[in-house]
Formats: sequence, structure tokens, C-alpha cells
Amino acid sequence: MKKNEVKILPKHSALANLNKKINLCQKCSLSQTRQNALCGEGNLDSRMILIALSPGKTEDAENRMFIGPSGKVINRLLDAAGIDRESVYMTNLVKCHLPKNRRPKLHEIESCSCYVDAEISIIQAEVIVPLGFYAARYILTKYEAELPTARKDYARLFGTLIFSKNQKILPLPHPSALLHNPALEPETIKKYQKLEAF
Repeated sequence: MKKNEVKILPKHSALANLNKKINLCQKCSLSQTRQNALCGEGNLDSRMILIALSPGKTEDAENRMFIGPSGKVINRLLDAAGIDRESVYMTNLVKCHLPKNRRPKLHEIESCSCYVDAEISIIQAEVIVPLGFYAARYILTKYEAELPTARKDYARLFGTLIFSKNQKILPLPHPSALLHNPALEPETIKKYQKLEAF
């Protein structure tokens, strides 16, 4: 075994064990409608972990992160920031597809959050990057950061580096926002370019 493999191996092993639990999870009713419980993917030694909300229909069918319409958008955003997608670790707050892309229920987030907590613990990234409202609210609450009072106010935090409980957090807009409003792309690119620092 090479010297640098000593450090990498435990992460791979811990994540493999976690992914088995995710694949078999039946903690909530989403397990009855999903095709796949989607595990995170990417560089286990990344300095950043991107956390989206949940798999889309394409991701659920293909069992891969960000390969549907939002995937094309995030690829553009990461390219604009000079970041190789393979260099980061990506995961979801909720591991199963939400039927008809509905909003998650609180109990679904609560049931699933143990998995993203474990991923954060395993990856130990320098910065956590929650994408969109639900991931941002969960991560900011977890690290006891100050929360906006209204959902609409979370947008003001996007692109702002927050330091709480010794953790750097950089909330960003979810790429799906550009599917609904393409005019936001230039402003969103500027926010994603802040990832270059990491």
C-alpha cells in the first residue's frame, strides 16, 4: 500500500458502508416510489461538499448525481468557476426522488438527514456548499448559524461565506433556479465563482 492510500482507504470504506445503508433505506414512504436511493459521488478528498435537495427523475432512473436538466446547468456553473466537476463531492439532503418534484416534508428531511450528516463527517470538507433553500436551511441550522426569518430572505445569503461552529458554509442558488429563470445566470455565475477560492 502506498503512503497516501493509508489516509484514503478509511474514507472509501466508511462511505461504502454508509452507501449500503442508503441503498437499503426504508425510513419513509419515498422508499416505495423511488427507483434508486441516490448516494453521493465525487472526490472524497475534496475541499468542498455540494449538497442539493434531492434526485430528479433522470437521476432516480440512472442512479447518478446531476445528469438531468439541472446537471447541465451545474456543469456550466462549475465550468464558469474554473472547477472540474470530478474534483468535488456532491450529494443530496434527501436521497430519494420527490414524486412530481414536490417539496420535501419535514419528516422526510428528518429521516434522511443522518446520511448527509455522516457524509459530512466522512468527507471533512473545508467548506460545505448547500444548494438552494432546503439544503441551506438544514446546514445553517445544523451549525447554529443565524437563520433568516422568511424563506425569501435566504436568497440574500447565497454567495456569502458564513463561518459558524468552526465550519465554513457557502450557500449558493440551486441550479434548477436557472431552468425557471435563465436571466439569473450571469448573477448566479458570479456567486459560483466564489468557489474558486477553495
